[in-house]
Amino acid sequence: MALPVLKMERLYRQIANAIVESIQRGEFAPGTALPPERELAKQLGVSRSSVREALIALEMTGWVDIRTGNGVFAMQPPPQPPVSAPAAEADYSLEDLLQARLAFEGMLAEMAARNGTSAQRERLRALAETLLRYRANDADFLDQDKRFHLLIGEMSGNEVLREMMESLWNRRDSARFQRLERHFADNAFTEEMNCDHQQIAAAICAGEAAAARAAMESHLTRVRRRLLG
Repeated sequence: MALPVLKMERLYRQIANAIVESIQRGEFAPGTALPPERELAKQLGVSRSSVREALIALEMTGWVDIRTGNGVFAMQPPPQPPVSAPAAEADYSLEDLLQARLAFEGMLAEMAARNGTSAQRERLRALAETLLRYRANDADFLDQDKRFHLLIGEMSGNEVLREMMESLWNRRDSARFQRLERHFADNAFTEEMNCDHQQIAAAICAGEAAAARAAMESHLTRVRRRLLG
């Protein structure tokens, strides 16, 4: 007997499809607001971060309109195709991505404090200073932010880890992550991140491995809290 292939569907997609079904049943009429994230999470028995990921996916496929500060609204008229993973990018959870960064980059910051060369430390100081010139959470700032973090991977002194770091950061360039940032990372957040960058760079350049790890983990915890609630 031929058995069907079972597919494991990401939680955010399960939540998204449950909301789509509610819209199709008329529970959320086009143009009306959905319940707040916290209430949806409670009703579905899931985390608020998973609900936020689902809403981003729904906005990308045209089912809802996220109006930051005002709520999430069912679209008029709703489209017909089901919610699925974007064809151009891997189907991973943004929560998983941020957790991976927290675990991995803390370790790299610690290694960078131990293994970075004098020349690399000078480059890191210069990048940290350059970042202070950026006030908006725009493409130019994000490019410098990426350079800062990738340099820390290079300073670890381990080529395999450096390549893994680059691969991890390339996932951050996904359409879903960019849309998440557009809604929940404002210019005030840029200033907060730059404050973190100064602390990270100072600890690494001083060779303080434990402080460097703590500063990086604090930074990425702040990023996760802002983006996923």
